[in-house]
Amino acid sequence: MRKSTYNTNQKEAIKEAVKEFSNGFNIKELKELLDSKNAKIGLTTIYRLVTELENDMVLKKYFDEKNIAHYKYVKDCINGNHFYLKCTKCNKIEHVDCSCINDFQAHIYKQHKFLLDSKNIILEGLCSNCNRFF
Repeated sequence: MRKSTYNTNQKEAIKEAVKEFSNGFNIKELKELLDSKNAKIGLTTIYRLVTELENDMVLKKYFDEKNIAHYKYVKDCINGNHFYLKCTKCNKIEHVDCSCINDFQAHIYKQHKFLLDSKNIILEGLCSNCNRFF
């Protein structure tokens, strides 16, 4: 896939729009937001630019219970000491910087001879808001 070497107005509009979704978004929701801002961006362009942002690790892709792709704007994901917590009830995804993941990765490798890719570790459960009823 060829990546564009220049920033377009469309790419900048998408980069700004994704920051407005605190709990992530799907392509339909992003398209609706862009349309509401009178940003004339076609669906194919949105898919292409979202894929670029995902490849650049600006967006994190995950799937809901219906296997629909969602994206979360993530910043400060440049070190390896991070993982994500995804709520299975509200689909909120949270970026966590924590060195404890290093011990977990070491255990997985030592005991199971499997190398984890920390940029793709997503732990699922219930967020603090959704689990308060338990």
